[in-house]
Amino acid sequence: MMRLDDDHAGKRVTLLLDSASAMDVAALVVDGLDLSPGEAIPSDGDPRIDQALKGFLFTCGPDHIRHPEPTSKGGLYPLHGSLSGTPVQVDTLEATENTCHAIVDIALADGGKARLSRRWSITQGAVHLQDRVENTGDTPFPPLWMYHLNIAGRLFDSSTCVTGAMIPGGVMGWRFGESESAHVLFPADGDAAGPDAKPTPHAKPAGSAATGAAIAADDWARVRIGPFAALANRSLDIRFRSDHLPFLQMWRCQRGDTNVVSIEPVSHRIAKRPALAESCALFMLKPGAAIAYELMFGIVDPDEADLT
Repeated sequence: MMRLDDDHAGKRVTLLLDSASAMDVAALVVDGLDLSPGEAIPSDGDPRIDQALKGFLFTCGPDHIRHPEPTSKGGLYPLHGSLSGTPVQVDTLEATENTCHAIVDIALADGGKARLSRRWSITQGAVHLQDRVENTGDTPFPPLWMYHLNIAGRLFDSSTCVTGAMIPGGVMGWRFGESESAHVLFPADGDAAGPDAKPTPHAKPAGSAATGAAIAADDWARVRIGPFAALANRSLDIRFRSDHLPFLQMWRCQRGDTNVVSIEPVSHRIAKRPALAESCALFMLKPGAAIAYELMFGIVDPDEADLT
């Protein structure tokens, strides 16, 4: 584990990063309280994902997200893709008290190769993640990506809600759906076309204007979850680059001992790979080419402005 610490505006934030699993976040601790769900998670039978889901953040991709599906070569894309459970190259680690840079070489399910260059930092209470995925293999592959920010359901109560301009009406309760487990999906830009709208497969030109009020002129989308009584009525503020993460997915599960809510910026809508291909939502990342993803999150006071 690698630890990053930050003290800002009366809040102490500690980030525990797991070098055995792509430098994902094993724990986010705010003033001594861990927001991670820990053991209160369901199991899909994949030990990589069971371990990752216990932590605050894990990453799906870069070749697949969601449930297993066949590859073109007769194998299977694993649950949530090939990245989870992949260790970092120890000799690439560079770290200070509040920054960390690492490289992860990934064996893709279809035989290809990719490299993740990952940089974490904490500045003035804001955690910043910058990811760059390069195709280091000999054949193209379609990149898919999703961040799971997993929050312990025990922290939620009747006053906790989800706020974001991409949500119809701007706010929703956290117990969405009618069953013990449910998903919802919104275009990050708040497009009225709904969750079946095609994502933009390529980056917008630098300086281009974003569409929809949910996204700022710099292509960042925002969602806020809270307040949490256990955090003195503070909230979790999340921002993500929508050029390559054009959807916001959310998932919750309150079943038996399971109690977790996940906020999930994602590259593609909920659909099988053939359906995504048919709608031209899968674009090919050529050998030597790269794609970037970016995310920020932090804890904010009730009267505090959003992260910047």
